[in-house]
Amino acid sequence: MDALVMCGGEGTRLAADAEKPLFEVGGRPMLGRVLDALDGAAVDAVHAVTSPATPDTLAYLDDRDATVIEGRGEGYVADLRRALATVSPPVVTVVADLPLLAPAVVDDALAAYDGRNVTVCVPTRLKESLGVSTETVRDEGGEQLSPTGLNVVAADDADERVERVWDARAAVNVNYADDAATAEVLAG
Repeated sequence: MDALVMCGGEGTRLAADAEKPLFEVGGRPMLGRVLDALDGAAVDAVHAVTSPATPDTLAYLDDRDATVIEGRGEGYVADLRRALATVSPPVVTVVADLPLLAPAVVDDALAAYDGRNVTVCVPTRLKESLGVSTETVRDEGGEQLSPTGLNVVAADDADERVERVWDARAAVNVNYADDAATAEVLAG
């Protein structure tokens, strides 16, 4: 299964000088950390989805083993749809702001794939205990869960499976400066 790394966001909430995918955690760009995790996982090929908002990211990818798909910068969903016109599902999707991602976390998402879309979520209380932001919360069987930004996309008409994991490596999305500080400590 191929992987799509979504790395075209503007990163306005992070308010950093560098493009969000190139924001450094532990002395390395977040995108590089995600690409390294994918390189160590059981994915066949990696495709990076950029946008006009990330020209430095596009240049960074010249030295990486990833095919570039240029999105239009019309938002995550629009750029994902554009990428899915190039790379046929099923495909692993991951955001570039998940700097603690590890190959085992990706492999667990791959193992959860059973023909349905897989949304990897962590308990919201894990994110809260780590002190990182919680952008989206959903109720699953009475438990509050937060999507991680790691998914397996199947066919358009496929049902969804929520894969619950308790793993800080999947819980820390860097959207704000406080998230970056937590990621820095945990990357440590």
